[in-house]
Amino acid sequence: MKTSLEGWGSGLLGVVIFSGSLPATRVAIADFSPIFLTSARAVIAALLAAALLFALRQPKPSRADLLSLTIVALGVVVGFPLLTALALQYITAAHSIVFVGLLPLATAIFGVLRGGERPKPLFWLFSCLGSAMVVGFALNSGAEISLVGDLLMIAAIIACGLGYAEGAQLSRRLGGWQVISWALVIALPPMAIVALVSLPATWAGITGGAWAGLAYVSVFSMLVGFVFWYRGLAVGGIAAVGQLQLLQPFFGLLLAAVLLHEKVSPLMIATTLAIVLCVAGARKFAR
Repeated sequence: MKTSLEGWGSGLLGVVIFSGSLPATRVAIADFSPIFLTSARAVIAALLAAALLFALRQPKPSRADLLSLTIVALGVVVGFPLLTALALQYITAAHSIVFVGLLPLATAIFGVLRGGERPKPLFWLFSCLGSAMVVGFALNSGAEISLVGDLLMIAAIIACGLGYAEGAQLSRRLGGWQVISWALVIALPPMAIVALVSLPATWAGITGGAWAGLAYVSVFSMLVGFVFWYRGLAVGGIAAVGQLQLLQPFFGLLLAAVLLHEKVSPLMIATTLAIVLCVAGARKFAR
């Protein structure tokens, strides 16, 4: 029970950190190209990760782990950041809630395919119900639809779900922060080349908000959040803890209310409470 609670607590902290990712990306791409933003955030995070690995004298991963680490890198270091940055050129951050609501289900499916987990049938009921609530809330918000943006977000969710499940499986052997750190190091050479090729033509006119967005997605979204998230998935279970992502859009709304003084409607509160019940139900029947 203690281990399970630790896994859920760690996963929840990871979700809170990830909640600012899409808004920060939306701000950053106002001044940076999606390709530069994706490569720059990976390079910054990789340099920090390499310093940590060196300072703490972590052993190199085995050859058998390299394929899985490459899958993690392609999914969460390259795939999800790039695809969401491209998508956010066509859709709003609010509309992306539709797809974030599908991420727990994608993570659970890959947890079964890659992690060998076998949740009970009622788990899938609660998982699908929670995802439907998030999607329904987002559609009810009246967000505009873009076919290109939506397809890019669907691809991003698939890449991210695979990266989450693969990384969680590795974390059981290597440790949560070690997995994302080694994945970042593996991605560093190609990402550094892409960053140099896609440098902005001029640095003049880049706003402080864009720099802050780049800093957030580089340090927190790309590294710190994964330290807690992968540990939570590894300890508490990929399918079960993955359901916490259903709360991510609503943490984002809470942050907007506190920091930007945006209005929180009764529908948001009611939907959040219903989703909490779905997460609790999914947790009960995850194993």
